[in-house]
Amino acid sequence: MPSHKIENVVASVTMNQRIDLNTISGNVPGVEYNPEQFPGLVYRISKPRTATLIFSSGKMVCTGAKSEKEVHNAVKKIIKNLKDRNIVIIGAPEITIQNIVASANLNAEVNLEKAAFLLENVMYEPEQFPGLIYRMADPKVVLLIFSSGKMVCTGAKHEDEVKIAVEKIYQKLKDLGVLYE
Repeated sequence: MPSHKIENVVASVTMNQRIDLNTISGNVPGVEYNPEQFPGLVYRISKPRTATLIFSSGKMVCTGAKSEKEVHNAVKKIIKNLKDRNIVIIGAPEITIQNIVASANLNAEVNLEKAAFLLENVMYEPEQFPGLIYRMADPKVVLLIFSSGKMVCTGAKHEDEVKIAVEKIYQKLKDLGVLYE
């Protein structure tokens, strides 16, 4: 049976207010802010281990979380830290999951040549990339499938979509007779 592990959850956050990055930079130790290089401030935390880009528009991008829950915890922690340092934050953040990247293992080898021939919505050019690229319609994800049975799933918006996609492709490849267990 296949297994999967979430590697990264990317979320956008809208604060619906302007944020003074110079104030944050001056009051919060450890943040990186170099406006000549990049317009956003980088706020890293260790638990959960994430990096969040904060922009003066009030938009944020949180990366590195291993679950949707970790994204919410990271954003909550950052906002609490800002408030603790007298940085005015009004209202609650709107958090939207943009992309979930997961690794997966079908625990079986895959005949990619045959799979590329039998599946629709695939790209397989072994001279350029060793994996088969499969665009799944439901859930709407992209799977990079390697002959070893290892996979990368990207584009999911919810954690359960990863599980569904992995189980669905496993069954489909099994039914097509391209898995060697």
